[in-house]
Amino acid sequence: MSDRRRHLTLLAFILAALAGVALLVIPGSPAHQKPTLGLDLQGGLEVVLKANPPKGHPLTTEDLNRSIDIMRNRIDKLGVAEPEIRKQGSDQIVIQLAGVHDPASAAKLIGKTAVLEFYDFEADLTGPSVTGGLQKVPVATGSLFGLLSAPETRTLAGNGTPSQWYLFDANKRVVAGPVPSKKLLPTLAQAEKRQKRTIKGPLETLSVPKNTVVVSCDPVADAGNCLSTQQITTPKVFYLLKHHDVAQFPNNPIPEMTGTDLKLSGTRADIDTQTNQPVVLMQFTNKGKKIFHTITRAEAQRGSLACAGANSQQDVQRCAQHFAIVLDRQVQSVPYIDFRQNPDGIPGDNGAQIDLGGGSLSDAKKLALVLQTGALPVTFTTAERTDVSATLGKDSLNQAKTAALVGLLVVALFLLLLYRFLGLVAVIGLGIYAAFLYAAILLFNVTLTLPGFAGLILTIGVAADANVVVFERIKEEVRAGKSVRAAISAGYAKGFHTIIDANVVTAITALVLFAVATAQVKGFALMLLIGTVISLVTAVAATRAMLGLLGGFRWFSNPRFMGAQGQQTAKWLQIDFMRKRYVWFGISALIVVFGAASLGIRGLNLGIDFKGGTQLTFKTPVAHTTGDVRQVMGTQGYADAVIQGRGTAVGGDRYKSFQIRTKALSGTKLTQVTRVLEDRLQTTAPGATTVSSSFGRQIAKSAIVAVLFSLFLVVLYIAIRFDLKFAGPVIAAMLHDVIICIGIYALVGREVTSSTVAAILTVLGYSIYDTIIIFDRIRENIPIMRRSSFATITNVSLWETIRRSLATSFITLLPVGALFLFGGDTLKDFAFALIVGIASGAYSSIFIAAPLLTMWKEREPEYARRKDIIVGKAGMEALLEQSEEELAEEPAPVLAPVATVDGDDRAGASAQAKRERRRQRRRTRPHGRAR
Repeated sequence: MSDRRRHLTLLAFILAALAGVALLVIPGSPAHQKPTLGLDLQGGLEVVLKANPPKGHPLTTEDLNRSIDIMRNRIDKLGVAEPEIRKQGSDQIVIQLAGVHDPASAAKLIGKTAVLEFYDFEADLTGPSVTGGLQKVPVATGSLFGLLSAPETRTLAGNGTPSQWYLFDANKRVVAGPVPSKKLLPTLAQAEKRQKRTIKGPLETLSVPKNTVVVSCDPVADAGNCLSTQQITTPKVFYLLKHHDVAQFPNNPIPEMTGTDLKLSGTRADIDTQTNQPVVLMQFTNKGKKIFHTITRAEAQRGSLACAGANSQQDVQRCAQHFAIVLDRQVQSVPYIDFRQNPDGIPGDNGAQIDLGGGSLSDAKKLALVLQTGALPVTFTTAERTDVSATLGKDSLNQAKTAALVGLLVVALFLLLLYRFLGLVAVIGLGIYAAFLYAAILLFNVTLTLPGFAGLILTIGVAADANVVVFERIKEEVRAGKSVRAAISAGYAKGFHTIIDANVVTAITALVLFAVATAQVKGFALMLLIGTVISLVTAVAATRAMLGLLGGFRWFSNPRFMGAQGQQTAKWLQIDFMRKRYVWFGISALIVVFGAASLGIRGLNLGIDFKGGTQLTFKTPVAHTTGDVRQVMGTQGYADAVIQGRGTAVGGDRYKSFQIRTKALSGTKLTQVTRVLEDRLQTTAPGATTVSSSFGRQIAKSAIVAVLFSLFLVVLYIAIRFDLKFAGPVIAAMLHDVIICIGIYALVGREVTSSTVAAILTVLGYSIYDTIIIFDRIRENIPIMRRSSFATITNVSLWETIRRSLATSFITLLPVGALFLFGGDTLKDFAFALIVGIASGAYSSIFIAAPLLTMWKEREPEYARRKDIIVGKAGMEALLEQSEEELAEEPAPVLAPVATVDGDDRAGASAQAKRERRRQRRRTRPHGRAR
């Protein structure tokens, strides 16, 4: 297939893909999809859960922290991206979810206590729930009132202090309870006020006996699991079971097993091969296996004794004892032990399973999810559930859109000015990149948030940089004497491995962050990974095909048309970087020292994402936008507060109920802010409470682990592709950038938020990418400049790549700068972090990583001998020309064969003559000391 046909075919595929993107984007098309937006962009559901500790167990901070970690795991597995979870007050947890299709189901699942218990059923039943005699048979009671008011239960309740209390009305319905003390039960008037209904009296108080618990069973949902000698006619039945706490009864605990005896990783939803019904499979720990075997052995022996030698299948089912699996005090499954097949019980090696009694596979997955994440240390009840608006607000969203549009236009203008027609091709390529990236966001259901936006900005720079790398290569090939068409083919082929190295290292970081980290960090990583992959397609395929087709036209053969004529411009950038290495180190050290001093004296200005703060709630008589409230808070110095409307919006973006989260407000300041809100917005029903950080320890720990592991993989990749000594400066440059960022934040006192974390991760990705590009050119020049010192090799390599590095940094900074200028108060801190990080990444690649590599390599005997060879600027300019010429003479890799003009022998002869003249010039060129 000819080059022209190959390029036409590739463009046809790209056009077809763009048509598919159009179907996804255009409203009304059969494939149309809307993007999933995060809480900061679209709002969502807010659930307030209130903790209810068991009797005798005071609620601790550790209980709430553990509950937050478990709930976050459940939400991650549920598929709700980037939730916000924080403590509120002393006993509440607030969860905000974006894009939840079934809020009631999600809220119930997240707050499910998940206390899993395993009972030796017949042996553990007590009171009215079991028959007397040798063969104990379960008896289900049709109502909770009937179970607790039974004579047997009342007798048991008279022995010791009851464990729980309930309050019933005249219709025998529960009015209040369970509560651990009778004093906590309300009066009739209090109950009516709380429930906002009339309650029929008189009220009756009933208790749960000491060392017992009430367990329920649903005959409809759990068909076959509600065992009873009596016919069941009610929608729910109840049992009374013994309950011996392991601390008080270490030798006889009831339940005999709990969820702690399960392997969480071995719990999963599946289909039973015999019944073809969904089940949840469970695996036991080593201790759990032994206990399970002991319980089932005792059940097999009791079943065999009850049947007195009868062993028909009907007899087995009549006499068999049951092993009850109970979740949150509700029976889930009661499999029986067949004493004929298992006279010595069942070993726990194969685990156990929960039959859902006709439930769906989705139900099995939800139950498995709850069991996988473990039990909450305390029970929770839903105190409130409401809709909330976006945390950024419509005003901030409009500002972000304006900033993004201005940034992209300035990037396009810069590319056109710098690369002329090549710049036009690059702009078209970026347009294709943006379309494919948006399609990927829709297809992968990526949740777009502010941290994800950071990854998006970085990938725009990466996508533009891939084009810049290739375009600079094309210029080198043209300056070396090749035709424009041949230069395009060779430039893409030779630039490809450089782009691959840089993108692989960036992708490694993104992959590890996505696999290990959680919440906001995961959103950033996914955007970075998708953007990196798509940028390869657009830079290497789309623009390559366009230039390949244009290369066949005569008007395209003029090097001036793409700014590739003559020698390199911007000669003022050609300085002896390595001779001044200690100057660069000194500048960095100065910033680090000032930053460290500020960090030690003032510390970081941590926002509510890390330190928590105060939440204000209020209502207004007239509907307002979040922008109106932000304006008022701005006058008090809290323009960066998180402001959300609550409840149903009026007129699209106006609300009558609001909540504000800001830094902790002291009594005086709180009074002042509340008074200003009352004066300006006529607020009513004000409330204030303390809220914890949303960027919890789990997120921070997982992010640190992910970064460290990704650094290890980066070192491994660089050691394989380059040399182990190349890895040290790369890591040092990354650490330098992070330290600089943190130091500058401490120095200027900017607020550190979760978006700042995304910005620092951006710094890591950007620093790696830029450094690898420079190191790749150093690697190429080492065999060419065999008699030069390593400092000279590095200087020449920097001269060849510095325009690309500065151009890429400028291209990436343009949209970020637009965000800083036009993004409004809520986005300025985020943009500032990116500006600092990108600038630091560009600086470290040139002035830190390259000199460190030089110092390390100069320790090798080969380069130590050449260390004293000093080459002046004229000599290095000659070496620069030699490097470009010899790199141009190297054959292009097979992946993109160099195109030639068929039948044009004179062109080939002319090129051969040019190469011979270059060889003649090199023979007369000095390779030692040149002044």
